[in-house]
Amino acid sequence: MDRQSSITGGRPDITLFVITIILVVIGTVMIYSSSSIIAMEKYGDGYHYIKKQIVFVLLGLGVMVGASKVPYRYWGKAAYPAVLISIVLLSLLVVPGFGTKVGGATRWFRVAGVSFQVSELAKVALVIFLAHYLAKKITHIKEFSRVFLVPLAVLLIILGLVLCQPDFGTAVIMVMVFMMMFYLAGGRITYLAGLAATAIPVGAFLIMQESYRMRRLLSFLNPWEDPSRTGFQIIQSFISFGSGGTFGVGLGNSMQKLFYLPEPHTDFILSVIAEEGGFIGVAIVVVLFSILVFRGFMISFRCADLFGMLLSSGLTAVIALEAFINMAAVMGLVPTKGLVLPFLSYGGTSLVMCMIVIGILLNISSYRQRGEGDTGAL
Repeated sequence: MDRQSSITGGRPDITLFVITIILVVIGTVMIYSSSSIIAMEKYGDGYHYIKKQIVFVLLGLGVMVGASKVPYRYWGKAAYPAVLISIVLLSLLVVPGFGTKVGGATRWFRVAGVSFQVSELAKVALVIFLAHYLAKKITHIKEFSRVFLVPLAVLLIILGLVLCQPDFGTAVIMVMVFMMMFYLAGGRITYLAGLAATAIPVGAFLIMQESYRMRRLLSFLNPWEDPSRTGFQIIQSFISFGSGGTFGVGLGNSMQKLFYLPEPHTDFILSVIAEEGGFIGVAIVVVLFSILVFRGFMISFRCADLFGMLLSSGLTAVIALEAFINMAAVMGLVPTKGLVLPFLSYGGTSLVMCMIVIGILLNISSYRQRGEGDTGAL
């Protein structure tokens, strides 16, 4: 029987929805806790960041509900326009005067006081494109020139533009998601091995070419060698984790957020959670993300068609990798990458795009193979 004809409508994954809402609520509370003092010092308004974040939350909820109502196969029709728009916008960031530079990186467009990070759109667009293209070319999946070469070319174009910003962390995520999706589609391992064999030395070269990347690597290996400069961020994060103990110092009582911990409401928000919520607080966040990622891959596993399977697995992998890399970085397990923690960190583009991802996953989860009785419960 055709796999397309074997699916039927059902209830979206309630567990995925509930976990997402819990993460967003935790993020909103912690953004206010971690940013109010900074906002008061910088803008004279302790509610500056939280007011913006609440608007982003409401917008995110709206787009999540909207995306959950769109039959997921329609996203295949948007694959080529989405990836083309992403390439055009990423290209404009390279042109002087178009992008906004923050912290030495030009990753944002600013319109009417609102910033938009193009790479967040590019990650989702790339997943949609790969899912559509690989599903369409499945009968030729073993052929290099007809299946592997075209998506590889698209990936390399996007990677080149992302690295120009520069945004090495996003580039790493894109490569890993590309390899996973190609493997799930049944592509040849030899092609992926060749890509990995090329990517590793290229990545090492890019790290050595930029002094700040080398400093990040060296500070990761031994942050106490230069505690006031290159090792400052991670050492302050360590202090946050150590100060929190088992149960934390209490909501709002973090000392490290008082101009010690850089970017406490964005990249290092987990450090504030660790100090105020302790080991228990961090464990709750890790468990919530683990359940979310598990549900995402279960939706992929149960999907009745290849496009839906690739789309859901790719989107889930993006969130999983971002969360893992951010958490590992603030714990000193990997070099800092400048990646935010999905749903929890301050930032409109990241939150809205993550909510769109959840909306798509919810729609995919509402389609079941006939006879399957899963209702979304754990």
